[in-house]
Amino acid sequence: MAEKTRIIDIYEKSGTFTSVFRKFTGKKEDYNYKDLAILRQLLSNEKARLLHVIKTKKPVSIYALAKILGRDFKSVRDDIILLKKFGFIDLIAEHGGKGKRIRHRPIITSSTINVVIRI
Repeated sequence: MAEKTRIIDIYEKSGTFTSVFRKFTGKKEDYNYKDLAILRQLLSNEKARLLHVIKTKKPVSIYALAKILGRDFKSVRDDIILLKKFGFIDLIAEHGGKGKRIRHRPIITSSTINVVIRI
């Protein structure tokens, strides 16, 4: 896996904090938000635990990840969608064992998260 860094830039604007999410994948993309609610969601203990399990246990599917975490599948899937949206993880589509069902294996795409707070 190539080293990738995600940068979360937080700055003060008119008495409130604004955040800019940047991901570097050869080109620069910015995500602007008016509040820090998504940042709080991204940096929760559950997301850190989820990322740790993906990195260390390498689950074969979102379902397997939910089982390892002891969490509800829907909650884990929602967390995966948020982390994927900001480029922290990716989902690899693979054919399951016996059936024709496709499973999605989560993988880590970023090894570093930088948070910069500007005042």
